[in-house]
Amino acid sequence: MEPFGRLVTAMLTPFTREGAVDYPRARQLAEALVATGTSALVVCGTTGEAPTLTKDEKLRLVGEVKQAIRGRAPIIAGTCSNNTADSIELSREALRTGADAILGTVPWYNNPPQEGLERHFQAIADAVAAPIMLYNVPSRTATNLAPETAIRLSHVPNIVGIKEASGKLEAIGTIIRGCRPGFLVWSGNDADTLPVLAIGGYGVVSVASHLVGRQIALLMEHAVAGDLSGAAGLHQRLMPLFSALFATTSPIPLKYAMRKIGLDCGGLRLPLVEIDARSAAIVDAALQTIEVDIRGAVAA
Repeated sequence: MEPFGRLVTAMLTPFTREGAVDYPRARQLAEALVATGTSALVVCGTTGEAPTLTKDEKLRLVGEVKQAIRGRAPIIAGTCSNNTADSIELSREALRTGADAILGTVPWYNNPPQEGLERHFQAIADAVAAPIMLYNVPSRTATNLAPETAIRLSHVPNIVGIKEASGKLEAIGTIIRGCRPGFLVWSGNDADTLPVLAIGGYGVVSVASHLVGRQIALLMEHAVAGDLSGAAGLHQRLMPLFSALFATTSPIPLKYAMRKIGLDCGGLRLPLVEIDARSAAIVDAALQTIEVDIRGAVAA
């Protein structure tokens, strides 16, 4: 089952100068991302500053993006939190609004044991008739979804894959080796895309694809075709950008980079703040090394 394609973009949320969600800009951005290689969009994920979006904003954003891309790419809605009942309710509403699938982020703060994680995702899967992509990102949640738990969850029919952002290739390899046939693994870090593909992963949920989507798609085409030299060349060329976009907390560097290339998507909501001088210099240097794909695909 390949419901989302290889290049999934974790889409940022544009804001107006007053701090409101800029829905027209979100529509423009979604269209541009699809035009430059994105095969599916995560809306209201970490990169989209989901913790600072209200429920109404999340649902409207899903609906606006759905209308903008007109079925050209699936929408994966970030609807899961550390409250199982709330996750189910918001997931159902997002699907009614137009989402095609759900991003199941590992719960944070309440630090559940592995049995709690398994039962949490099983309950959500039982409650929604839609594909679910799990999301393991222990650097943000402080809780790691163990490979063994991910493997057990892979046997839930509508849990179709995982975005793995642990950065632990041994653990990711264990999931790939032990999961049910058809369960897919996407790298959750741009810098890990090629290594994850090399051990049997499927694709990436990307931040850098806001800027270089066509090049990331080409990198994966080379890797899948067995052209490791071509894939490695693109990987090395893009690595400064991959690193720069995490010079400080994401999506701070991404929003700065978008503004620098003339595609202003607004500022950030507290507790995130504008980029510091050191991180800005790193992003500036990285932008000098790449050719931007998205410029021209969206009005400035």
